Amino acid sequence: MHLRDTLYLIVREARHHPGRAGVALLAIALGVALAFAVHLINASALAEFGQAVRSVNGQPDVELRPVGRSGLDETLYARVAAHAGVALASPVIEIETYALDAQGRKRGLKLIGQDALVAAALAPALLPRPDPALRDAPRLALLDPDRVFLNPAAQRLFGVKPGAQMRVQSGNRLVALTVGGTVSADTGPLAVIDLAGAQAHFDRLGQLSRMDLRLQPGADRDTVLRTLALPASVRAAAPDETAQRVSNFSRAYRVNLTVLALVALFTGAFLVFSVQSLAVAKRVPQLALLGVLGMHARERLVLVLVESALLGIVGAGLGLALGTGLAALALRVLGGDLGSGLLGGAAPALQWSSGAALVYGGLGLAAALAGGWQPARMAAALSPAQSLKGLGGEDQTLRQPWRGPALMVAGVALAFVPPLGELPLAAYGSVALLLLGGIMAVPLLVGVLLGRITPPRHPIALLAVERARDQRASATITVAGVVASLALSVALTVMVASFRDSVTHWLDEVLPADLYARTATSTAQADSAYLDPAFVQAAAALPGVARVQAQRVVAVSLDPARAAVALIAREVGDAAQTLPLVGTLQPPSPAGQPDVYASEAVLALYGVQAGQTLRLPLPNGRTADAHIRGVWRDYARQQGSLVIDRRDWQRLTGDDKVNDLALWLAPGAAVSAVQAGLRALAADPALLEIATPAEIRAVSLAIFDRSFAVTYWLQAVAIAIGLFGIAASFSAQVLARRREFGALQHLGTTRAQVLTLVCAEGALWTAVGALLGLALGLAVSVVLVKVVNPQSFHWTMELALPWWRLGALVLAVLVAGAVTAWGSGRAAASHDMALAVKEDW
Repeated sequence: MHLRDTLYLIVREARHHPGRAGVALLAIALGVALAFAVHLINASALAEFGQAVRSVNGQPDVELRPVGRSGLDETLYARVAAHAGVALASPVIEIETYALDAQGRKRGLKLIGQDALVAAALAPALLPRPDPALRDAPRLALLDPDRVFLNPAAQRLFGVKPGAQMRVQSGNRLVALTVGGTVSADTGPLAVIDLAGAQAHFDRLGQLSRMDLRLQPGADRDTVLRTLALPASVRAAAPDETAQRVSNFSRAYRVNLTVLALVALFTGAFLVFSVQSLAVAKRVPQLALLGVLGMHARERLVLVLVESALLGIVGAGLGLALGTGLAALALRVLGGDLGSGLLGGAAPALQWSSGAALVYGGLGLAAALAGGWQPARMAAALSPAQSLKGLGGEDQTLRQPWRGPALMVAGVALAFVPPLGELPLAAYGSVALLLLGGIMAVPLLVGVLLGRITPPRHPIALLAVERARDQRASATITVAGVVASLALSVALTVMVASFRDSVTHWLDEVLPADLYARTATSTAQADSAYLDPAFVQAAAALPGVARVQAQRVVAVSLDPARAAVALIAREVGDAAQTLPLVGTLQPPSPAGQPDVYASEAVLALYGVQAGQTLRLPLPNGRTADAHIRGVWRDYARQQGSLVIDRRDWQRLTGDDKVNDLALWLAPGAAVSAVQAGLRALAADPALLEIATPAEIRAVSLAIFDRSFAVTYWLQAVAIAIGLFGIAASFSAQVLARRREFGALQHLGTTRAQVLTLVCAEGALWTAVGALLGLALGLAVSVVLVKVVNPQSFHWTMELALPWWRLGALVLAVLVAGAVTAWGSGRAAASHDMALAVKEDW
């Protein structure tokens, strides 16, 4: 048969049954759209972040950065700038801090201190442009230590115009700076100030954050660094180190989101399977007639496969268009990190990729072909002569029943494989094999379950049970979509519920006080927004305050290639009571080393264990050996955290600054009165964020729900596709059994009894599918909670089973299956089925 004839038959079929093709197209389109949208969002966010980093850092050949947090010694600059291999050296100070907007609210601000005359060649986007309308602006306003120059994002956020003053936080005070003009850097809120002004206003005298170097043409980077003989407290960094670090940090989140998005495409393949099975079942007489007229089995196989390929191509095209629109909408509404906060929540411009479109379009085509493969084989296996008499298509013997259990065993084995490249690739394979194996094991499970049922006495019920038992090999076609969609929905429901339940219990443990106050919302801003010991003493003396616990947060770099670890200096006391520990405490260090408590992420990322010694970097560039006495659970810091007693931290560093306060109130004390007292102690009430544990818990869970909102949409899509699959499967079964129903009517069965038989079989098949889907979903959820989550995010959680939600899911599938079977039965019984028996003669 020529391709033209094949396409003609396909077009004719699509015109006669547009709804069936539309359902399959919708499934493929939704799957491709979700996966492609997630990719575009991730790619756009990373591209925007990388562009922002390049805009701020410029294009140096190499950066010199401190090993610790104290900064570079400014005296090093003269020696580096004078080196023969260095063409240009630009000193820079980076400060993450806050400023007050027009309404007096504290907003995040990145402040760059630089020598504008030198930095212009390396970072032109940071070149200050004094506002010409300011008559009192000096000719060298860009060198004024009291003037800042704002980029467009900062101008919009703070609502200040050139000539106005803005108040910027420095420690526990506010510094008034005049807005002298603008810079063109298209990043988040950013201000540029003269280097001397940054050092004077923000307590950085004699310090630099980094030095940007442009080498002489032909100079070798390694040779220049070697001859510079840099001290041990200084390291050379690549210009794109920050962007690469953020990419690595967010990679697990991005990959998991992409895999979850492919869930819809996975279930879409089963819907194509059901739709094409329906098409083959309905066209058995036509296919048989074509076979008698000379169409070979291979040509029938090609016919169905070409149909599936066209569904995949058109569906993928629609999905790519829909995915582009979804990505643009999500970037505008949720930002580039979809509410997770990993990339700052900015709304980047959409970055469309032709290569990615080909990849995800190809995945849609592959899913359609995979779904159409078995129906194509069914069409090829038809015996034309027997099918014309209604005698074909009844070979339902169970072939190779061991394949399903074997795949499931292989899936369990893969769950124990360690991560590859710090990603749970083997665990993803485990989930796929468990699902495929479970679906292939449907006939075996049906035989086991129905074999234990005592044959009922009612004729219709007996016929339904015996046919289901005898034709159990066809169960895979009937309930494949149910099993796949329900299993994935159950798994996602259990995973999200387990994580949320664990976070809730964790918040209860880490929030024992009555009131909390903090100066910084992130570790990066903790060095610029802090309280002094005098404030802590004054807070402890407030009426109604029984006890105060101070906490210092410092970023510590254990590996330059990774995001800095948060070191928390606080009163520890009995760690078993004050920290949510995982495992048992180790004995104190016999060498007198300070004890630290590492989060689970530190153990996973840096390969250390409880009881070992950790080389702890100090802010002054030196290191100290610390004893890892225990492991604690920290859901707030994916990059890892360390807890050390505040007295040990002060002894090692002399750092007595404070970022957070926990306050226990006296009995009968009013929370509002204590809050007012704390704000009165601050230089400005906006410098402190004060909240009760209930308020912190509510905000934290709202952030959690926003981060996982996409999983709820994925569950809805999976269930919808599965229900479409139920409808197509039962329609196929009813169409294939028209002659059987006609024979039953000849034997005296009424139309109502036939409808009852179809509904009973539908309920039975759906119940089996729901039972297997629930069991498979629980098995997959164990892999997600106990394997994928620790390998991706490096923390553990307890498995929680929200039975009422799971029961609602199963009930919805059962009701939908029964309703669909009833609808299919009515459609079949609406015709005179007794006439179908005439087709045998």
